Amino acid sequence: MKYLIVIPDGAADVAQQSLGGATPFQAAHTPALEKLARRGRVGLTNHVPEGLPPGSEVACMSLLGYDPLLFFTGRAPLEAAAQNILLGVHDWAVRCNLVTISNQTMDDFTAGHISSAEATELLVAAQQGLARDFPEIADSWQFFPGVSYRTLLIYRGADGPSEPAPLAKDLRATPPHDLVDQAVTDHFPRGSGSRLLTEIMSASAGWLEGHPVNRARIAAGQRPATHLWLWGAGRSPSLPSFKDTYGLSGTMITAVDLLRGLAALAGWKRLEVAGATGYLDTDYAAKGSAAIAEFATTDLVCVHIEAPDEASHEGNASEKVKAIEQIDALIVQPIANFLATQGDHRILVCPDHPTFLSTKTHSRGPVPFLIAGTGIAPSGQLSYDEVAAAASGQSVEPGFGLMSNFLGLS
Repeated sequence: MKYLIVIPDGAADVAQQSLGGATPFQAAHTPALEKLARRGRVGLTNHVPEGLPPGSEVACMSLLGYDPLLFFTGRAPLEAAAQNILLGVHDWAVRCNLVTISNQTMDDFTAGHISSAEATELLVAAQQGLARDFPEIADSWQFFPGVSYRTLLIYRGADGPSEPAPLAKDLRATPPHDLVDQAVTDHFPRGSGSRLLTEIMSASAGWLEGHPVNRARIAAGQRPATHLWLWGAGRSPSLPSFKDTYGLSGTMITAVDLLRGLAALAGWKRLEVAGATGYLDTDYAAKGSAAIAEFATTDLVCVHIEAPDEASHEGNASEKVKAIEQIDALIVQPIANFLATQGDHRILVCPDHPTFLSTKTHSRGPVPFLIAGTGIAPSGQLSYDEVAAAASGQSVEPGFGLMSNFLGLS
């Protein structure tokens, strides 16, 4: 049996006036998804339990079959795992966005989708600034570049328990993508260690201002990275391997470190695809082709596409529809056609969480799932979207149980 999982990140939404009262799924031309829906099962699930942040760090953990109430420790440790950064028992990882803030307003949580090379240069300056302004802690804290604006700050604790960690479980921080066009004044970190993180965030303005990278970006009409925004802190989680839990190995295709980290902790292969950007300009066709080729050596392939989520954060309904159509035409259709020639197979399509165009933020709540293939009885729905899923009467709760359902284990 071959298994395909497609995660259109943040694609779930509600009816949009700009789309004639349709959701982006309904407005999109998706013949491949429609065909699968007619011969498969469409329903609703929820990957974000109450009490946990409504982001991909929680929702994708659930979608991959792990109960986030048991295993979630924070977003940054997952991204550290993606970079093979080992965290000791006293270490902490903190997600660090390069952002653009002006007049105390979050203008851009990506600093104009700054390049990885530019971000790396700015983090060198940040490390130097940390050593100068916070000499008492500089040896314990280190910045690590990632992909574009997505970087990390790692705290290395003492080997023994004598030195208390500067952060604790009650630490809370707001993701910058939830603050687009909003004032940041009331959204700085809270809880144990928040004062230190806030001081670093404030000092970062001086570290980055006037940097050659920012001067060049301004001259080119691009947004500068004005601050570091710290959030998503946590210690390393311990996930049982997917192989031990579900009896299968897997391959993850994504351009986002968060998903790479989840895959690493689950024991999956991580496949890098040229042209996969984690943004609207990603190479959908390359991802589809890579997945087809990967089935020669593995039985389960997961393709994650960030583009619908990025369009939502920008409040761009037409780009969200376009991203869904590209996923349908260049990922779902060619892979489904291929799997139809390979014998027994199943396909799961499910967003991780809703990202509403109206708020430009992640949300908890129901998302539509689609399961089609060998042994799946049709649920009678003619399309795959939020309305059809709600009308089907089909649901899977809790969300992490969807994986067992998909694999035929429950």
